[in-house]
Amino acid sequence: MTGVHTVRPTDLVALVAYDGRVFPNHAVTRDRIGTQASPHPLETAIEQWFSFATGRHTWISVKGATLRGLVAARKRGSKAAWEVDCLIDAAEDDPGILMGLLEQVAVDAASAGAEKVFLRIAADGGLVDTVCSAGFSVYLREHLLARDGTSASAAGVQNGSTALDASAGLRRWSRADAYPTFRLYNRWTPEPVRRVEAPTFREWLAARERASPPRGTRQWVVDGAGGLTGWVRTAGAGDVGRFELMADPSRPDVLDLLVDATLARLGRESSIYSLVPEFSAALRERLERRGFTEHDEYVVLALRTARAVRLPELAPAVPAQTLLA
Repeated sequence: MTGVHTVRPTDLVALVAYDGRVFPNHAVTRDRIGTQASPHPLETAIEQWFSFATGRHTWISVKGATLRGLVAARKRGSKAAWEVDCLIDAAEDDPGILMGLLEQVAVDAASAGAEKVFLRIAADGGLVDTVCSAGFSVYLREHLLARDGTSASAAGVQNGSTALDASAGLRRWSRADAYPTFRLYNRWTPEPVRRVEAPTFREWLAARERASPPRGTRQWVVDGAGGLTGWVRTAGAGDVGRFELMADPSRPDVLDLLVDATLARLGRESSIYSLVPEFSAALRERLERRGFTEHDEYVVLALRTARAVRLPELAPAVPAQTLLA
């Protein structure tokens, strides 16, 4: 009989047997872009038993000693937002298994105080409809652009400038820049995306993704007359570089500055990757002009676990004389 539950010691047989058949992990997280690093079911099971230290939550569906499906999730910026980082569909003939796992994730996330669960999967991977049937909805499409990093350092010397010149105007991000960065996010991101992802400052902090181990991440900002006009976060993991950025839509010069400065800083990496949101055609065009090509397309889905509170409806006041009549 197939059942959905958190990982138990008795599930080790199914998890070890998983090595006999290789099923892909369909969940894509920002900090694993460009690498083959992907949580293994046995690894997630062990981490589940030490979840007080790892913050990982794992659910499994087995039939006898056979793995049918597994989902693991972890927090994003805070415990108010989770993301699925392992999604294994070993029962490809029965979409109900995956739906049951994801529905249980939503229930347990709500019980643990999480308000949203995020998931990124391939746009053409065949699982979008199944995930949506479990209560998730697509709110964003992303394109993964990549280029060989060996020539990236040359981007900083275009038009006679140097890497240092390309970085002019940038300063290191500090905690005091958190709210100004959120304001920049509101200018950069279309309202339909913000409404789902982060309509408030608190939700934006909770929804922020990890880009790499903390020591490998750096952030810079560009100041403007009315606040921040640009922000970029770079991450290095081995010989892989990743970055994401935002710029005031009214300042295309800042967008160029951020792209060139980022490529100059990541010039030593053998490969450089960036997840470009579909709404930012300007960023995509700039990267393609600098040698980036598209590798994959993803959709990002979200499920809100918190029940929305209905605001009281206002009604016109009844005149006093009417009441006395």
